[in-house]
Amino acid sequence: MNRARDKAASVIIADDDRSIRRVLAEALSTAGFETVEAADAATLWDLVTRGIGDVAVTDVLMPDANGLDLLPRIASVRPELPVIVISAQNTLVTAVRATERGAFDYLAKPFDLEALETSVRRALDRIDGAAGDLAAGRGAPDVTLIGRAPAMQKLYRAMARLMSSDVTVLIEGESGTGKELVARALHGMGRRRKGPFVAVNMAAIPRELVESTLFGHERGAFTGATARATGRFEQAHRGTLFLDEIGDMPLEAQTRLLRVLQEGEFTTVGGTRPIRVDVRVIAASNKRLADEVAAGRFREDLYYRLNVVPLHVPPLRERLEDIPDLAAHFLARGSEQGLPAKRLTAAALAALKAHHWPGNVRELENLVQRLMVLTVEERIGAESVRQALAAGHSGTDAGDRREKGLRGMVEAHLARYFAAHGDALPPPGLYGRILREVERPLIALTLRATRGNQIRAAAILGINRNTLRKKIRELGIDIVRPSR
Repeated sequence: MNRARDKAASVIIADDDRSIRRVLAEALSTAGFETVEAADAATLWDLVTRGIGDVAVTDVLMPDANGLDLLPRIASVRPELPVIVISAQNTLVTAVRATERGAFDYLAKPFDLEALETSVRRALDRIDGAAGDLAAGRGAPDVTLIGRAPAMQKLYRAMARLMSSDVTVLIEGESGTGKELVARALHGMGRRRKGPFVAVNMAAIPRELVESTLFGHERGAFTGATARATGRFEQAHRGTLFLDEIGDMPLEAQTRLLRVLQEGEFTTVGGTRPIRVDVRVIAASNKRLADEVAAGRFREDLYYRLNVVPLHVPPLRERLEDIPDLAAHFLARGSEQGLPAKRLTAAALAALKAHHWPGNVRELENLVQRLMVLTVEERIGAESVRQALAAGHSGTDAGDRREKGLRGMVEAHLARYFAAHGDALPPPGLYGRILREVERPLIALTLRATRGNQIRAAAILGINRNTLRKKIRELGIDIVRPSR
C-alpha cells in the first residue's frame, strides 16, 4: 500500500547526532513528509514495533546498537517497512552488509538531500515487501577496494545489489582503475565465493591460442598438443570466470563465447563431446565496447549478452579525494612486504592530488613503492613526489627511444631465428621460448643491481613480490647475495 497517496507518509529518522536529525527532518518535511525522530536504536525499535513510520532512515553507528544488526529484527516484525541506511563508514563492505541485511537503499555520508528524498519516494512506490532477502550475517573477505568519493559510492551501491545474483557483468574503465578488484569483490562477496575465481587476460594470449585457453583441447588437436588440456571454462565450474580486456578477443573466438553464454556448453578444440559448465562470467574492458561494435571489431549480439549489468570504475582523476586513503594503504602494504616504513607529509599529498594520473590507481601504487625504496628520510615530502613524477615524464622521450631500440634488437633477433630454420617454420612453443630469453636476463640483472633484494627488484620491475619469487624458481635464477 502506498500511504503517500492517501496522506502524508511518515518517515522515521534515527541518528544519534541531533543536528543531522534536524537537517534531515527539515528537508523531508519541506518535501511533504511527516517525520519522527529517534536518537538511538532502542527508540527506533520502539517506533517500529508500534507500527509508526512508512519508511525508516537509520544511521549505522548509534550509542546502544549497530543499525545494521537491527535490520533483520525489523524485517521479522514489519517486512513491508523499507529501511534506508545512512553511514559515514562509506566502504564497499558497509554497502554490502546493508544490502545483505535487507536495507532498501544505502547512502554514504555526506549525501545530497535530494538523493534521500528520491530514495524515500522510491521506497514508498515499490510494490514488493522488504527489498533484500539475502541471508543476514554473510561474511565478507578483505577487499582492497578503497574510496570515499561519490563516484566510488555509486559503484559500491551497484555492486551491493549484485551480490545475490549470478547475472553477467561488464566492467568498463581505464587501465589501472582496478577492474579486476571489482570482479574479485563480486565473486568473493557473492554466493559463488566458495568456488574458483579464474582470471584470463585476453590481451596477453596469442590469437591462435585463445580458443584452446578458454575451452581446452584434445590430444592431437594441433601440432604440439601432446595431451588433453583443460580450458578456463572447465576450471571455473561452479565459480566465476573473469575475462579481462574482452575487447581484444578475436572475432572467431567471440562466436564460440556467445554460444557458451547462450547454451551453457561447449566442445574442446578437437573434441566432439559437449561439456556443460556452471560458470558466472564477468567481463572487463578498457575500451568502450559500444564503440568497438560500431567499428565492426566486436559482435553486437555478444556485447548485449555481456552487458546485462554494466559497471563503470571511475578514473583516479575523478576521485582525487581518495588519494590519501589509497596512499596510506599502499604505504602500509609496502611496509608489510619489507619496504622501509614511510609516511607522506600534507604537502606531499597535495602534490599527489595535483597530478593528472593517466595511469590511475596502478600508477599511484607504483609511485608510492618507488618513493618508499628511493627516499632516505622517513617523511616523504612534496619535493620528493614532484621529482619522482617529473622523472617519470621527462624520461618518456628517452624511454620511447630505448623502447624503439630494444624493439629493433628483438626484431633482428627474431629475423635471425626464422632465417636459421630456412623454409621450415620454427617448432611450436616459440612465444614461451622467446619470453624466457627476455625474462631471465631482465630479472637476473635487476636482482644483481639490487644486490639480491627481492622487494626492491619487484618494485623496479613493477611486479608482485610473489610473482618475482615464482619467476626466480621457474627460470632457475641464482641470487647472488652481497658478501659481509
